[in-house]
Amino acid sequence: MGHMDHFSAGWVTPVLSYVMACVGSALGLRCTVRALAADGASKRNWLLLASFAIGSGIWTMHFVAMMGFGVEGTPIRYDVPLTVLSLAIAIAVVSAGVFTAGYGRSRVMSVALGGLGTGLGVAAMHYTGMAALNLHGTVDYDPVLVAASVVIAVVAATAALTLTLIVRGPVLAAVAALVMGLAVSSMHYTAMYAVDVSLAPSSAELSGATATEFLFPLAVLLGSFLFLASAYVALSPNGKRDESAVAAELLREVERSTATATAMAPATATNATA
Repeated sequence: MGHMDHFSAGWVTPVLSYVMACVGSALGLRCTVRALAADGASKRNWLLLASFAIGSGIWTMHFVAMMGFGVEGTPIRYDVPLTVLSLAIAIAVVSAGVFTAGYGRSRVMSVALGGLGTGLGVAAMHYTGMAALNLHGTVDYDPVLVAASVVIAVVAATAALTLTLIVRGPVLAAVAALVMGLAVSSMHYTAMYAVDVSLAPSSAELSGATATEFLFPLAVLLGSFLFLASAYVALSPNGKRDESAVAAELLREVERSTATATAMAPATATNATA
């Protein structure tokens, strides 16, 4: 049994990962509110941006927290394609939840389904991200804790959407983002406590990239995008005409930065194996 350390980098990783989760949630929930006031392409753009913000916010939270995850007796590598897939899954499943909430006929129904979708998105992302772990040994999960982590994710996402779409107000919007951030973090650490690593010591080279080679640049890229987009959305006027332009512009930015990141990833991956 390998001794696991969830905070090998001290309190920096949990705090920073919580901040990332809150920033992504704040931006995503804000965009969802904007989407409800818009229609047509503008509505779709706001919802896409909301999905991207929440999806990449949770993903960044997960991997910043993972920077503090170490197992004594084995190095840890991350499978690059699976890690990228976990980001895609987060955005895709969360967007199913967000679009349901945005286009739902009844608020209550859309919040319930939206919360379910978003919560499952958080969980699917987490466990795909965990599957990307390569270490000398096997990783097992405690099923009760896994179930608890999924329930936490769904309940909290539903609470955040309820605060955002049903009960409204600027103070509540901040509270909702904190709730969502806390949810994602507590879901993460609950899920991490469900992990049990059985070591199989070996000196063989592990495939994949180290956290600093691959995760760190991508997390920094997504993090900076989230902070900039949040400032932009917070400061952008509420006029409908400007809104779709703002959302469309931000989506173009996303495509550009994703293209850059994808171009960078194979380079770092090949260096890692060389």
